[in-house]
Amino acid sequence: MDIDLSMIGRDKEVQAIMEMAEAQTSMLGFTEHSRRHAGIVSRTAARILEELGRESSRVRLAAIAGYLHDIGNCVNRTDHAQSGALLAYRILTRIGLDERSAAEIMMAIGNHDETFGTPVSDISSALILADKADVHKSRVKKPIENVLKANIHDRVNLAAERSFLTIDGETIALHIEIDTSICSVMDYFEIYFGRMQMCRRAAEFLGCKFRLDINGTNLV
Repeated sequence: MDIDLSMIGRDKEVQAIMEMAEAQTSMLGFTEHSRRHAGIVSRTAARILEELGRESSRVRLAAIAGYLHDIGNCVNRTDHAQSGALLAYRILTRIGLDERSAAEIMMAIGNHDETFGTPVSDISSALILADKADVHKSRVKKPIENVLKANIHDRVNLAAERSFLTIDGETIALHIEIDTSICSVMDYFEIYFGRMQMCRRAAEFLGCKFRLDINGTNLV
C-alpha cells in the first residue's frame, strides 16, 4: 500500500503523540519540536534526495521519516531517536506501509541524533542534514531575558536569524546567519561542531562534500 505524507499527518495516533512530544520538550525547556519543525525537516529531507536525483519512492520515505523523526520525545528526551524509531515502525505498519519501507524509516529515525546516530542510508543521511539545518531563533521558547542569562546552547539558538541548505552539484552547504551581539561565530561553531561532523558524514554518504557557511564565511 502506498502511504503518503498527508495520510501520516491525518492519523489520530500520530497527532496525539506529536502533541505530547511537544508538550514534554516545552516543559523541559528544549527548543521547539512541534509540527512546524517536523514539516520543515520533512520537506528538506525530501528536497535533498529529489535534487540529488534519487527515485521518487526514496524521496517519499525521506519525507515520512522527516515528519516522524522526533515522536520519541513523547516518551523521553533521552534516547528519543530509538524510542521514536520503534513507535514509527509500529504506526507505519498499522497504517499499511510495507514492512521493508517501514524498517528503512525506523533505521533512519534511530540514527538521526548525534549522540549515537550515524548515516546508514540515503534516507538517514537526508534526515540528518535536514534536522540539523533547522536552526532559528523562533525555536527558542524560553523568555528572551532568561536565555541571554542562560547557557551558551540557548544563546546560540537565539542568535540564529536564518538558516537554509543549498545543493550545488556535489556540494551540500548549510548557510546560517547569526546575530553576533548574542553569540560569536566561534561560540556557534564550538557548540555545533559535533552536529556539523555528522552532517559532513551524511553528505559524504550521499556522494557530496559538506560546507558550513556562517555570516558569509566558509568554516568547513
